[in-house]
Amino acid sequence: MSTGYKIDNQEGAYFITLQIVNWADLFSRQVYRDIVINNLQYCIANKGLIVYAYVIMSNHIHLLVQSSNGQLSNTIRDFKSYTSKKFIQHIEQNNESRSEWLLGRQFQKYYLKIKLYEVNLNRLASLFFIIIY
Repeated sequence: MSTGYKIDNQEGAYFITLQIVNWADLFSRQVYRDIVINNLQYCIANKGLIVYAYVIMSNHIHLLVQSSNGQLSNTIRDFKSYTSKKFIQHIEQNNESRSEWLLGRQFQKYYLKIKLYEVNLNRLASLFFIIIY
């Protein structure tokens, strides 16, 4: 599911927002937050993902990330795909009270949409320094 956003600089740092399709509040349940965190840890350990910061909201995720191997697009694609599959797998196989609604309205190959912005880490660090002090 292409949204027109493109990572031009594979070695750059990006602020990325991943949104649950139709803004469903999937992350109000711990199990779905755990799926995200486990997959982030995998990408850090095995795919060269550098995570500077992240926050999981009720229906979207913000990430400040970079790739140590220059393959950020591939890593984000794999993260989205695998995470979405795990969400759907959990919804189908467990006693999810909203399963019919979640799968009926929103079943797609990718459960996550993406928005991204390239950031200058040096500028960002100086802004945080100013805010903290």
